[in-house]
Amino acid sequence: MDAVPARARVYVAGAVLAALLCLSPLPGPDTPWRLVFPLAVLYAGCERVARSRFVGTCYPVLLAGVFLLPPPAAAFVALPGALLSPVEQRPAALRRAWRAAQLTLAAWAAAQVHWTLGGRDAVAAPDFPYVLLPAGAAVLAFCAVLTVLDGGILALADRVPARRAWRGLFWRSLAPVAVHGLAGLMMAVLWLSPYGPVAALLVLLPMGVASWAFAQYHRERAAHQATIRALVQAVDIKDGYTRGHSERVGRASMMIARELGLDDERVETLRFAGILHDVGKLGVPTRLLRKDGPLTPEERRVIELHPEYGHEMVRGIRFLGEARAAVLHHHERLDGSGYPYGLAGAQIPESARVVAVADAFDAMTSTRSYSRARPVSAAVEELRRCAGAQFDPRMVGALVRAVARHGWHPVVTADGTPAGPPRPAAGGGDAARDGAVKGAP
Repeated sequence: MDAVPARARVYVAGAVLAALLCLSPLPGPDTPWRLVFPLAVLYAGCERVARSRFVGTCYPVLLAGVFLLPPPAAAFVALPGALLSPVEQRPAALRRAWRAAQLTLAAWAAAQVHWTLGGRDAVAAPDFPYVLLPAGAAVLAFCAVLTVLDGGILALADRVPARRAWRGLFWRSLAPVAVHGLAGLMMAVLWLSPYGPVAALLVLLPMGVASWAFAQYHRERAAHQATIRALVQAVDIKDGYTRGHSERVGRASMMIARELGLDDERVETLRFAGILHDVGKLGVPTRLLRKDGPLTPEERRVIELHPEYGHEMVRGIRFLGEARAAVLHHHERLDGSGYPYGLAGAQIPESARVVAVADAFDAMTSTRSYSRARPVSAAVEELRRCAGAQFDPRMVGALVRAVARHGWHPVVTADGTPAGPPRPAAGGGDAARDGAVKGAP
């Protein structure tokens, strides 16, 4: 983003200054430049390839430097890769400086821990299994520094609340960095062996294959997301009265999930659940979706099949996870009177309870061609009234808090045409079509 807050710029400047202090002992008479330069160039090349291929970052070479070099020299290895790697978002110079400072500080701290625990001698010996102890401690230090710095920039630049800025960052980074650390340790041991640097480079081959597979996974995920967008667009075209409804339910579901403190992966899954919750309407005759007036009992039974239709459509998309259960069960009620299976209480999957609240809230606060939107305060009051019978009170409370903090700004969803006077309730038919609160006026 172009408009980086002043406090975030000060934070970055502080990190850059700290990084320069870590590098200040260079150059020194004991600096092993014959190791530093090859590792720095190799890391820069690997980092550039990794980022251009959208596979994240490449830490094995950087961590090999941590295991082979004194702290200032290990920190220097990070500089070329951080300063020369591609940057797509602006301001590029500030982002490069931040990345360079972040990796320099993390590498310095990791090397300091490794050096203090005698890791350099253990690698040179090599002394197995003791060599794993200082290497593991160095990986933990590396992740800890990245976590502290990342959380700070989230809080200052992206204005993420402090209580959420650092949540989960360490544990999400630990597993991949640990894998890269093992590869870096293998590189370090081979580099000092009689086989030399050429053998060490062979470690990068399996890492390259793994990175390629990771990139393929992301391409497949992008294809799935494109499929999801196509399905949602098809629903919007078929049921013009609720155009945009799916995207807003996805946004409300995400707000609830974040308020509940769920991790980022589950937040994204629940967003998908909200977006896809009505995809089963593709299997419902259009004349029923657009019917004016009450639905007959038979027509209502047909409408109530849409969760099962939707579940059949998405059951093969594996990465959706618990979102599939939300598609199937988002019309269940806590008192057991919902559909399609009449589940009650904790039998209803958590994801479905989240989407049910988000769905009803948007249905009540959106202007349709046949009814005006209720004020947000009225919709909130209705959700509270139905909490415990129809909706999970915990999900209702989370939505209320999220809306109070961030606001809610729905838009007209039926061709942009201003609504006329509200029509009388259609015997529950509109609720069945749009997911509004059952029995609400």
